[in-house]
Amino acid sequence: VQLQASGGGLVQAGDSLRLSCAAPGRTFSVMGWFRQAPGKDREFVSAIDWSVGTTYYADSVKGRFTISRNNAKTTVYLQMNSLKPEDTAVYYCAGRFYRKVGSSWSEGDFGSWGQGTQVTVSS
Repeated sequence: VQLQASGGGLVQAGDSLRLSCAAPGRTFSVMGWFRQAPGKDREFVSAIDWSVGTTYYADSVKGRFTISRNNAKTTVYLQMNSLKPEDTAVYYCAGRFYRKVGSSWSEGDFGSWGQGTQVTVSS
């Protein structure tokens, strides 16, 4: 299943962006967002349990980012507010077919990935 991420761009610190990730023919139980800054490992940002709407966030984005889905459950969004220069990264959406017990997420939990979308936050 191909995921299609979009919505990245160049913004100033304090601005907002909304990323979208479409999952045509949704078959995922969980969808998430990860990001990778230059020279760093890919890190978890947020995830949503498709069935019940439970959301998960990395501590670094709690209170600033919000993950959501559309009513048709075909698209997941990441609303990013109060952006900081350290949020600069390539953002990737990912899908997982089965639900998982627990609240910690890593790359290995997701089997399907979209292409990245660049987010650059200038100071």
